[in-house]
Amino acid sequence: MKRMTDRGRRIWNFCLLGGLAVLGVCRESPCPASEPPPNGRYLYVALPGIRNYLEFGGHGIAVFDIDHGHKFVRRIPTGGLDENGKPRNVKGVCASPATGLIHVSTTHTIMALDLVTEQLLWEKPYEGGCDRMGITPDGQTLYLPSLEKDHWHIVAARTGEILARIDPRSGAHNTICGLNGQEAYLAGLKSPLLTVVDVSKRDVARTVGPFSASIRPFTVNGAQTLVFVNVNELLGFEIGDLRTGKKLHRVEVSGFRPGPVKRHGCPSHGIGLTPDEKEVWVCDAANSRLHVFDATVMPPQQRVSIEVREQPGWVTFSLDGKYAYPSTGDIIEVATHKIVWGLTDETGTAVHSEKMVEIHWKDRVPTRTGDQFGLGRVKAR
Repeated sequence: MKRMTDRGRRIWNFCLLGGLAVLGVCRESPCPASEPPPNGRYLYVALPGIRNYLEFGGHGIAVFDIDHGHKFVRRIPTGGLDENGKPRNVKGVCASPATGLIHVSTTHTIMALDLVTEQLLWEKPYEGGCDRMGITPDGQTLYLPSLEKDHWHIVAARTGEILARIDPRSGAHNTICGLNGQEAYLAGLKSPLLTVVDVSKRDVARTVGPFSASIRPFTVNGAQTLVFVNVNELLGFEIGDLRTGKKLHRVEVSGFRPGPVKRHGCPSHGIGLTPDEKEVWVCDAANSRLHVFDATVMPPQQRVSIEVREQPGWVTFSLDGKYAYPSTGDIIEVATHKIVWGLTDETGTAVHSEKMVEIHWKDRVPTRTGDQFGLGRVKAR
């Protein structure tokens, strides 16, 4: 066999790297770096973000320019493949300007990607699998639920090293790290109790509830005094006091009936507070609606319902509170409650995902990140 020429070797290396980038496999050979986005605000959407359904936007991280009509910018290759090379369900996404990393969890692993180079730095499996994680405000620590098992791992965000383990035995599922950096909130599919963790001690401090059924998606206000929870069998939500641990209110959607749902098995799977905490939005899968409640009164009062393009299973908001982002990919103007755009990828396909995070860029570095949970951002006086 003839020895490969220098030109042939360069062509081979280029093709090899291109193939690895398409497959999202960047562990051994680095993927070619992309230029950081221009100054502005961008929505990073992890895919497949509706189970493992590739028809809702494919695989990777799709990036959209918030300041220019949520125009598609690029697709970042990721890992998260099964033994047959097919993408696994994405379970969560979070990012931090402190580390310059974005983390994506699948049912089996967590990935860390460098936001500037867009390279996959590491991907690691964890005992019991992975679900929707939370990240501490300093960006250093992940609270990683197992996949509906007994435990959460506390993980170093930079390296993936396990630092501690917590065992609420609740069917680990959703996780929020409070914006004050002092508490984390752990909710499981098999428990009506919300577990509150003291971040400094990495141990359980107390529980909130019981609520009327097992907790599904939930959100927390900025002062970390109230929690708003979806629960099984309820079209609506319940509210708990994070200080006393008591359930305060049960709020049911009026004018609509629960019905068959494609995913998640509960009438309302998805709830978020606008950043100013004036409204709480709740998903209604069977009726393909988002129901908006006035949260300036207690209990919140139902105001308007918005029809979306598919069954919603999640909702979050832009940091400035201008836009609501349901999992259906509809972009809703909060002030008017009107749909103004819809996310579409480079092929024109409608993008749907329950896992997205806002990231701001300035002078080629990330400067601020949002959250996937629709957290309230009004600080305690």
